[in-house]
Amino acid sequence: MMKSETDGKIASSFRDPSGFVFRKDGEIYRQINQLYQADYDFLISSDLYQELVKRKMLLSHTEIASYPLIPELHYKTIIPDLIPFISYPYEWSFSQYRDAALQTLRIQKLALQYGMILKDASAYNIQFIGNHPVLIDTLSFARYEEGTPWVAYRQFCQHFLAPLAMMSKVDVNLSKLLLAYIDGIPLEIAAKLLPFSSKLNFGLSTHIHLHAMALKKFNNEEKSKPQKNNTFSKTSLIGLIDSLANTVRALKWQTKGENWANYYKSTNYSDQSFLEKQTIISDLLHQIHPKMVWDLGANTGIFSKVVQDMPECLVISSDYDPGAVEQNYLDCKKNKITNVHPLILDLINPSPAIGWENEERQSFLQRGPTDVVMALALIHHLAISNNLPLDKISKTLAGMGKNLIIEFVPKQDSQVKRLLSSREDIFSDYHQQGFLDAFLQDFNLQKEIQVPGTERTIYWFVCK
Repeated sequence: MMKSETDGKIASSFRDPSGFVFRKDGEIYRQINQLYQADYDFLISSDLYQELVKRKMLLSHTEIASYPLIPELHYKTIIPDLIPFISYPYEWSFSQYRDAALQTLRIQKLALQYGMILKDASAYNIQFIGNHPVLIDTLSFARYEEGTPWVAYRQFCQHFLAPLAMMSKVDVNLSKLLLAYIDGIPLEIAAKLLPFSSKLNFGLSTHIHLHAMALKKFNNEEKSKPQKNNTFSKTSLIGLIDSLANTVRALKWQTKGENWANYYKSTNYSDQSFLEKQTIISDLLHQIHPKMVWDLGANTGIFSKVVQDMPECLVISSDYDPGAVEQNYLDCKKNKITNVHPLILDLINPSPAIGWENEERQSFLQRGPTDVVMALALIHHLAISNNLPLDKISKTLAGMGKNLIIEFVPKQDSQVKRLLSSREDIFSDYHQQGFLDAFLQDFNLQKEIQVPGTERTIYWFVCK
């Protein structure tokens, strides 16, 4: 969980009658209601909680004696471990999303061994700690009764399988549909968008196409019509989980010609200049000693990863290109980099606040402020490609965090020349002094460093 300013029940925590998350005196708590007493006690006494925590599948917590927010409902209060940064499924790369889905199914299968089952399978219940997916909702478990189906099957398909199938089979950007469908992508819509070939895939045909037809039939039936009381054996349930896992594992997405692939090859950096720039960024971050950095336009995260020797610092390494973020995530996993969290973010149109009263999921900007904002080789894209005035860029970046490390790329740079080659140069204030005039309205300049062998300059500003 993330800390925030206002005390009281957290806006996103109201749908589950079993309990809720709240804030008091700047600390995060979870109240467990009397309604969930039997299931919570079984979770602990069965040793399922201990096993999940040991395997780093479930967020650990500490029980405290009291601190009820609503005493008449209260059974227990726990203090969950803090999540350094909350991210959402529509901000994850394909492999992040798939890892979250598979972790949910592993948790479900393990829970059955201890006599419990996941009563919900929301993708929002998964968060990443060190690029490792973890379930954060302690109240997601219920005691399993032999013969009952998995009540969260539909939710898993809508929150995980349908988005992943569309990302894999249609377009990776279709995960953004979750911004419109906060409760998961309806299976009827997924079935219409997926190609015909998906009907020939046993898993997708079963869990999306046939599932969508069954839901439609059920919804169209007269309510007075008696429903069959079918039993669902534990063996069948395990088979369903295995089928879902096999279907998810088989989904692939290969990046094809994204901008990130040749980006660094097309810059005017020499190898030495590139290394010098990494050293400059590393030195500045070591001077500042931040707990959190937002690296905006991070591409594949090369400059985000200069913090590898700063384990206390977390970098949110964001880029609008899903191919770059995918590469970044896979590289972090391969090299066991635990303090860089890749994220898909279009800074021109960042993640908005969505859900009930626009408060269930925070906007990207609401999840700040951060200690350091990095904007390397980004300002020319904002100012020239997107026609954003320099003073507006400055004000927005000042609202994100205390420190700003930004690279100014002048018009004589090959990348800016490329941007201007296909349009009229209407940017009369886009020069070094114009940049400084705009940014010194919101910041105080701490350092100015020329990147050796280039026309580019790195600035360290502190917000006024």
